[in-house]
Amino acid sequence: MQFGRYYEEFEVGAVYKHWPGKTVTEYDDHLFCLLTMNHHPLHLDAHYAEETTDFKRNVVVGNYVYSLLLGMSVPDVSGKAIANLEVESLKHTKPTFHGDTIYGETEVLGKTESKSKDDRGVVHVETRGYKQDGTVVCTFRRKVMVPKRSYGEARGGEQPGRPVPEGA
Repeated sequence: MQFGRYYEEFEVGAVYKHWPGKTVTEYDDHLFCLLTMNHHPLHLDAHYAEETTDFKRNVVVGNYVYSLLLGMSVPDVSGKAIANLEVESLKHTKPTFHGDTIYGETEVLGKTESKSKDDRGVVHVETRGYKQDGTVVCTFRRKVMVPKRSYGEARGGEQPGRPVPEGA
């Protein structure tokens, strides 16, 4: 199974639909908040959310949704990446709640060969995340430095660094 893509494999306009989706649990949201020291009651305190917000319930922290979508895109987009160079924009367009299932897709907006090294290039992509009903909740654009096939072949091919079992 392919993991990531070489520069030559990206086509401007291509859309990669990431699979599977992920149902966000209260545990996921609270753990992410606690790990990142985001103690805002909007995310952690159900009573606060019910009494003081328009939604009347906790909202999933946006950076978890972004991180989830970024992770979903790795097998299709950045699994072979040399570096993530830039997050150009990040928009949280609608709220996500506990129990929502997030799906993602990434569109290739452009690609540019490196001017300093001929074995790589930069791919410009936009990732969209949406809920089970199709509502878009998060969109971000980023630039990823990816290798050309020659780079990969010079470093061990499709699974560089993979050891050979004894006796094989």
